[in-house]
Amino acid sequence: MALATLPAVTGGDRTGTARHYLMCRPEFFAVTYAINPWMDPDQGADAARAVQQWEGLRRAYEELGHKVSLIDPVDGLPDMVFAANGALVVDSRVYGARFTHAERAAEGPAYLRWFADRGFETMEPAHTNEGEGDFLTLDDVVLAGTGFRTDVAAHVEAQEFIGRPVVTLRLVDPRFYHLDTALFPLDGQNVAYYPGAFSEGSRNVLRRMFPDAVIATEEDAAVLGLNAVSDGANVVINAEATGLSLELERLGYTVVPVDLSELRKAGGGPKCCTLEIREVSAA
Repeated sequence: MALATLPAVTGGDRTGTARHYLMCRPEFFAVTYAINPWMDPDQGADAARAVQQWEGLRRAYEELGHKVSLIDPVDGLPDMVFAANGALVVDSRVYGARFTHAERAAEGPAYLRWFADRGFETMEPAHTNEGEGDFLTLDDVVLAGTGFRTDVAAHVEAQEFIGRPVVTLRLVDPRFYHLDTALFPLDGQNVAYYPGAFSEGSRNVLRRMFPDAVIATEEDAAVLGLNAVSDGANVVINAEATGLSLELERLGYTVVPVDLSELRKAGGGPKCCTLEIREVSAA
């Protein structure tokens, strides 16, 4: 098996690659319980507006040349829209999710079944993990978050299954309970992140691994500006993260701002809604 060849995409001064994303339309989206600091059932959410904003995100991906596949939403699973949490997919191997909270438990099997039905090699996890919420894949390494949702034992389990090195990073700020709320890969070699979300030891690891990383401010992190998706050239990002957007543009990225304010009421942004399908093709 060889890595699948994806067409190039351009943005600003950079060249990226077209991606394949799995998304779930928020037909049943609601904020009826609180399992993270962003959620307030008393405030609720506007489901129709959430769908409209999600459609804008999907359209942005397709206009950039990316492929978007859809999984059917399930009534009673309002957070299923946050597809990133459903699995980790590397080289056509799918490491399934095992959610911390009972409210989301049924999402893991639903996502794993979608992949199994399409011939992917799948693994049902023994340890708690929330998919790409806490696993972010670069060219040679997978960064893995822990501290709030994903067990360190799942980092080891994922490494054994996908066959890539996994580096553990500890999150310490409850606002940034998943790794993908505090860090995103800019390309296969570099990242952007908010240092205050991490333990001192993890900050040291990040400084050593990524000396040229883009450092986000707390202001931009607080609007989930780091819950962004980059193809190496274009960065799809929450529109409110203006400082980070300006810095990315200065570095030659094309910034694609989107409004996901309704989904943010449940703690979600562009990356939360987006599970990347990394496939291999027959050589």
